[in-house]
Amino acid sequence: MEMTSPKVPQLAPEQILRAADYVELVWRDQGSEEDTAALAEFHADGPELARLIGEFGALLLADYLTAVPDEHADCESAYVTEKLVTVASRYLKRWCLAGGGARTAWIAAGFLIECMQEVDMVGQFLADVRGDAHAGQPAAAA
Repeated sequence: MEMTSPKVPQLAPEQILRAADYVELVWRDQGSEEDTAALAEFHADGPELARLIGEFGALLLADYLTAVPDEHADCESAYVTEKLVTVASRYLKRWCLAGGGARTAWIAAGFLIECMQEVDMVGQFLADVRGDAHAGQPAAAA
């Protein structure tokens, strides 16, 4: 019997970019007036923000975060890591869907940042994710 990972809804590029922007704000958290206003705007969405961050987090964990080098992809440790990522993704998503609200989104973003810091730099991950969100689309004007 073949085990498959839980299905993650396909997020639109705009949703991926929005989620990445939110995670970056939580990561920076400089406390400037601009950052505070931007976070307040995100938090006004409450449950929708939590849902987005849960789905984004599950996608990020499943598709971007791995501590297993490619040359060990067929090893037992890679299998175990894959299962851990699958379970973490599932629970993160459930947590965001059940808990609702901006506070849940904030905590989930912190969890994702911790995961990203374990394996690489947060900024590089967010840049990669944003790049994929624009794959096949014209680049946005800077």
